[in-house]
Amino acid sequence: MGRAFEFRKARKLKRWSAMSKAFTRIGKDIVMAVKEGGPDPDSNSRLRAVIQNAKSVNMPKDNIERAIKRATDKSQGDYKEVLFEGYAPHGIAILIETATDNNTRTVANIRSYFNKCNGSLGVSGSVEFMFDHTCHFRIDPGDLDPEELELDMIDFGAEEVFEDEDGIMIYAPFESFGSIQKELEARGIEILSSGFERIPQVTKELTPEEAEDVEKLLEKIEEDDDVQNVYHTMKE
Repeated sequence: MGRAFEFRKARKLKRWSAMSKAFTRIGKDIVMAVKEGGPDPDSNSRLRAVIQNAKSVNMPKDNIERAIKRATDKSQGDYKEVLFEGYAPHGIAILIETATDNNTRTVANIRSYFNKCNGSLGVSGSVEFMFDHTCHFRIDPGDLDPEELELDMIDFGAEEVFEDEDGIMIYAPFESFGSIQKELEARGIEILSSGFERIPQVTKELTPEEAEDVEKLLEKIEEDDDVQNVYHTMKE
């Protein structure tokens, strides 16, 4: 098992922990996908992926259809994806992915969280290089052999394939998402969910007291409605 497996194991209980937050995130993802490629999932691979993710967290079908319909409304504002970088106390790098319709508000909020928790908001590029930008797929294992699948998927960019209690996971560089999605669909392999993650290249172990300082900042950031994902270099 490699770094992607360990990263997933450490984070899986935290991700999508609050159902309402998960629905908010996916709702924004649907808007961005529809604005980019239209409302038909058959011709919009990004929307297809978001719908799979919605189903994986039990988002009702009616909610999904309403979100797609809202996204086609010209009065629906656009969400812009903005990346924030900074440091928490004790030298922990933090990378924050947001989707916002008001960048001024989001910048002010994120800066205030860092200031209140003795952190520092950095400039673009200050910590992003410390994380590998990856894509991942969770597929129905069926009668698939993970080792054979890994050998097949290497040609499409896969770097790590492993099985856990949720299915077979495929990890690859960010830019391999499209080619892997296309190949899985061509083979008729059911994609249960997919997405992107930023895996820290190196993590730092803190004392319980130091970790508590960092957690205070992480909690404030994660509660913000504009925040989609938060990554850090603290060892979990």
